[in-house]
Amino acid sequence: MVKNMILNVEHLSHGFGGRAIYDDVSFRLLKGEHIGLVGANGEGKSTFFNIITGKLMPDEGTIEWAKHVRVGYLDQHAVLTKGMTIRDVLNSAFSFLYEQEERMNKLCAQMADADEKQLEKMMDEFAIIQDSLDMHDFYNIDSKVDEVARALGLIDLGLERDVTELSGGQRTKILLAKLLLEKPDILLLDEPTNYLDTVHIEWLKRYLQEYENAFILISHDIPFLNSVINLIYHVENQQLTRYVGDYDKFQEVYAAKKAQLEAAYERQQQEIKGLKDFVARNKARVSTRNMAMSRQKKLDKMDKIELMKEKPKPEFHFKEARASGKLIFQAKQLVIGYEEPLSTPINLTMERGERIVFTGANGIGKTTLLKSILGMIPPLHGKIILGDYLYKGYFEQEMTGAKNNTCIEEIWREFPSLSQYEVRSALAKCGLTTEHIESQVRVLSGGEQAKVRLCKLINQETNVLLLDEPTNHLDVDAKDELKRALQAYKGSIVLICHEPDFYEDWATKVIDCSNWSTKL
Repeated sequence: MVKNMILNVEHLSHGFGGRAIYDDVSFRLLKGEHIGLVGANGEGKSTFFNIITGKLMPDEGTIEWAKHVRVGYLDQHAVLTKGMTIRDVLNSAFSFLYEQEERMNKLCAQMADADEKQLEKMMDEFAIIQDSLDMHDFYNIDSKVDEVARALGLIDLGLERDVTELSGGQRTKILLAKLLLEKPDILLLDEPTNYLDTVHIEWLKRYLQEYENAFILISHDIPFLNSVINLIYHVENQQLTRYVGDYDKFQEVYAAKKAQLEAAYERQQQEIKGLKDFVARNKARVSTRNMAMSRQKKLDKMDKIELMKEKPKPEFHFKEARASGKLIFQAKQLVIGYEEPLSTPINLTMERGERIVFTGANGIGKTTLLKSILGMIPPLHGKIILGDYLYKGYFEQEMTGAKNNTCIEEIWREFPSLSQYEVRSALAKCGLTTEHIESQVRVLSGGEQAKVRLCKLINQETNVLLLDEPTNHLDVDAKDELKRALQAYKGSIVLICHEPDFYEDWATKVIDCSNWSTKL
């Protein structure tokens, strides 16, 4: 393996359920490289992580890591064990150091009975372990845990809390904190900003900008991606292509390459047409037959330029119900929460046509407020008054229900009167291919699952939309199209979102929920 190379992937091919995902792909990662792995939903970005970490066996190819490399992987779907506290999870980042300390203590106990030769050997090993513990700042573990926990807002949750009591977003934060404490030789980050609020995204941005080791980052948050990476690998049509620079630079070079290819394709098509015409007109004549055969040979030997298949781009058009009454909702002295209050009394009125965005840290009750407005969670105190003629559409952060259903079954369950053709068309308009449409929901990527949920929402007649982090997992095209569709929507909108780029052009009011939260 080349010096400074951490990972070398050669001739990788992999397929899933009859669909080719990678075809003869090569990839290399050098020490200190900060790579962005980009591509549309379902192109295989998370699959690539699963292959290089050994969770999936590729159909063909070799994956070679440098010796003694420690890999840290933030997985979209990681699970935490019941009974573990937040502190336990964070401390487990240093389990290899605790094992070294245990070995050091054993050596101390054995030294008393060792002969001179054994003692010398033990002393050497003891010194190596001691150096390793000092190098990893072992004796300051508690303060390091507190520092990262504070930076990612985990102190507020209570470090002695059982991790299984927490929301998906809070659990992701804990796994991210553990990973950053481990300081591996390479970080693999799959959508790390999905569940982070603006303050914590800023902190993570600064952390990655100063990070000395290598990392590969999957993210559809382009401003974040641009601020931390210096190389792009683009996944498209079963290939992985390397570009030097940030995402904006990649787009520029990609567009130029695409334009060049299209121009070359057009020239070649003209040439092919001319050659075919000549052959057709001259092959029967004795005087020109040789020339016709020579043109035919040229045609047969020609390397045909193929244009890349265009991926279906999503189209979102919300079905709109009749206009609502003037009042959408009114919160009077509303206190939200479960057993304990998450808020001080909230007084808030929303009128028809308003587009309100709720912002603020994770875990302070934004989703709970949305569910209280919808009547899914009863208030602890005060009340919500809903206006007349409301046709509500709700987009949940995560998919609930039977994920064993295919996408077709999932939409049919919601709209039983649609024909199979109509269901397929509705899903295709949301940017899903035939393979996705016929697959079970559970095998789809996070972005594809989000498109299935959006398909349900846009085909329901609504005049008020309540959207909880709808941009999580969505690729750039889908995010742009959703933004356009919401700008065109004539009804009222309540949105929870951590991406100002997404909403600042069209929101009428942005409310920072930390002003009334009891969780700060």
